[in-house]
Amino acid sequence: MAEDDQNGHDASVPFQVRFWGVRGSIPSPGPKTQRYGGNTPCVEIRCGDELLIFDLGTGVRVLGDELVAAGKPVRASIFLSHYHYDHLQGLPFFIPIFNPKNSFTVYGAPRDGNSVKEVLAGQMVQPYFPVTAEQVFRAQLAYQDLGSKQELRLGPATIRTLDLNHPGGNLGYRVECGGKSVVYATDVEHGCARDHELVEFARDADVLVIDAMYTTDEYLGRQGASKEGWGHSTWESAVETANAAKVKKLVLFHHDPNRDDDAMDRFVDEVRKHHPNVIAAVESEIVKV
Repeated sequence: MAEDDQNGHDASVPFQVRFWGVRGSIPSPGPKTQRYGGNTPCVEIRCGDELLIFDLGTGVRVLGDELVAAGKPVRASIFLSHYHYDHLQGLPFFIPIFNPKNSFTVYGAPRDGNSVKEVLAGQMVQPYFPVTAEQVFRAQLAYQDLGSKQELRLGPATIRTLDLNHPGGNLGYRVECGGKSVVYATDVEHGCARDHELVEFARDADVLVIDAMYTTDEYLGRQGASKEGWGHSTWESAVETANAAKVKKLVLFHHDPNRDDDAMDRFVDEVRKHHPNVIAAVESEIVKV
């Protein structure tokens, strides 16, 4: 019989989140971003024996190195939020995808009449890249289109989707495992009729990983150029969503590439005044659910 924790969750199913890329828009390597990390989005979620990978930013290269070092065949499901380049640019450098012993299923929304397979193939063509995906990908690959408000089961995990407010479209994901839940909601802009849908999507989640790229002054252009319509949110809107949804842990994500480690520390200290259980995503950090 499965062992339940004091809240009635199935404690026998390991469930954890690990961050491999946490920056938005463009990689920001260097001495001033070493502590939080400078890679673009990639998040690993483990639910029992299921390996779920969310987005293929430059962080996926480091995840790939870790998987290769383990010395075992890799079976994983890859979920793409959307196809802006900061969420795809690690794919051609993800070493496990070149090994025929490995297998991956790639999920993502069709856009502009193109399937997820066609979108990914389209980024690895001349003159943008020297070799095509067809030439070099040797892993066993399957592709599956996903839309908003869909649900699928992978082993002990249930994955649900929601279309978020971002130019060109963007899927948020909710992963439920052993009675607990993680919501991945990167690249979402607040201030539209869909805000309440995200609140309900994140309702009572154990962990909410959410876009918190700007301060209100940055977003409105009181400090620098206005960011309205760029598809990203403020930490204030992230807190508002977390509080309304009654999530247990808030994880700030998609950090501004211009915000260095010291500025990130001040950023988190300010947010903590408004939500007691908050962290900013840090590369290689593990959050147990």
